[in-house]
Amino acid sequence: MCDGQGRPVRLHLTAGQLSDFKGADILLSDLPDGTEEVIGDRGYDSNKIGLSPAERNIIACFSPKKNRKSGPPYDCHLYKKRHLIENMVAKLKDWRRVVIRYDRCAHTFMAAIYIAASFIFHLKEWT
Repeated sequence: MCDGQGRPVRLHLTAGQLSDFKGADILLSDLPDGTEEVIGDRGYDSNKIGLSPAERNIIACFSPKKNRKSGPPYDCHLYKKRHLIENMVAKLKDWRRVVIRYDRCAHTFMAAIYIAASFIFHLKEWT
């Protein structure tokens, strides 16, 4: 999860074979105060995930899956801001240790991700 400037604010590690919405419940339950909108790709399109932010008056913008017959409407102009999270993930992948995953233990791997994310957060702040 990133903020409106593309800086990482929440990270959660799931197994590689799990779909995106399995870890979304944890991230959505711990949204920072003042969150106005949540944007995600097709992997997050489910009724359960869409209702969670709506209960707290947060705009949820997920593009509908192709196999969905009647998906909820979404703002395509707001959806264009999704590039911020894609850019943040690309910056995390600049760190070789994160891409190759040298670490076998999940807690050690997350420590490497936290170090990379803190550099990204503070470097983004200075530019």
